[in-house]
Amino acid sequence: MHITRSADGTPIAFDRLGSGVPVVLVSGASCARGVHAELAGLLAGDLTVLNYDRRGRGDSGDTAPYAVDREIEDLAAVIEAAGGAAAVFGNSSGAVLALRAAAAGLPITHLVLWEPPFQLDADAPRRARAYVTELTARLADGRRGDAMALFMRSVGVPPAVIDEMRVASGWAAMEALAPTLAYDAAVMGEGGLPAGLADVKAHTLILTGSRSGPWAEAAARALVNVLPAPLHTVLEGQNHNVSWDALAPHLTFFLD
Repeated sequence: MHITRSADGTPIAFDRLGSGVPVVLVSGASCARGVHAELAGLLAGDLTVLNYDRRGRGDSGDTAPYAVDREIEDLAAVIEAAGGAAAVFGNSSGAVLALRAAAAGLPITHLVLWEPPFQLDADAPRRARAYVTELTARLADGRRGDAMALFMRSVGVPPAVIDEMRVASGWAAMEALAPTLAYDAAVMGEGGLPAGLADVKAHTLILTGSRSGPWAEAAARALVNVLPAPLHTVLEGQNHNVSWDALAPHLTFFLD
C-alpha cells in the first residue's frame, strides 16, 4: 500500500500493481478499493494499475467539510503519483466523478466509464432531492445501517435481500462506509449530466451491460451526444454488477 496526499493534506491510500500504461481505478458508492482488487489483478499483466480508496473509505483519511472539488483533488494526487498523467476507469458513480475530473482539466489521457448512473427522466431531480433529505436525516441521527439500507433500496435491491444483508457478516463494513453515501450523492447532484463535458479531451470508452435496463442505455446515449467522439460498447449478458472477467479485456484493449 502507498500513501499520497491530496491538496488539503488528506492521506489517500492506493495499491500499485503491474507495469505499462498507468490507469487509476475509481470506485462507486458503498465501496472501497477492495471492490476493484480482482479487476486490478486482471489488468496488471498489461498495465500499471493504481487502485485507491476514495476519501473517507478504507485506508484513506477524510477532512471536513466535504466538497466534490476535494475528491477531484484526491484523484489529481493519485494521477500525480502515477507519473503526472494517466488513464482513469470509473465505476458507476465513480465514473461520474471521473467525468467531473476530466471536465475540470485533470491530465487524464483516456476515460473508461462503466455505467455512470445518470437518471434523465423528468422525475429524477425530485427523487434525488428526496433521497438526499432522507439520507442526511439518517446519518445525522447516527443511523448508519438505515442510511445504507436506504441507498440499497434506491438502487433497486429488494427489501428481503436488504434484510438478509443486514444480518450478514459484511454489513458492519458497509455501515462504516455509510457517511460516504452523502459524498456520492453530491457527485451525482440531481442525476443529470454535469457541465463542461463537451470540453473533455480524454479519449473515452463508455461500457454498458445488455441486461442493465433502459436507464443505462439512455445515459450512454446522452454521453455519446455530448462528449467529443466517444466509443460505446455493450457487454452482452452483463448487468450493473459486471463480471470483471468480461470487462477487463475491453479496458486493456482500449488503453494498450
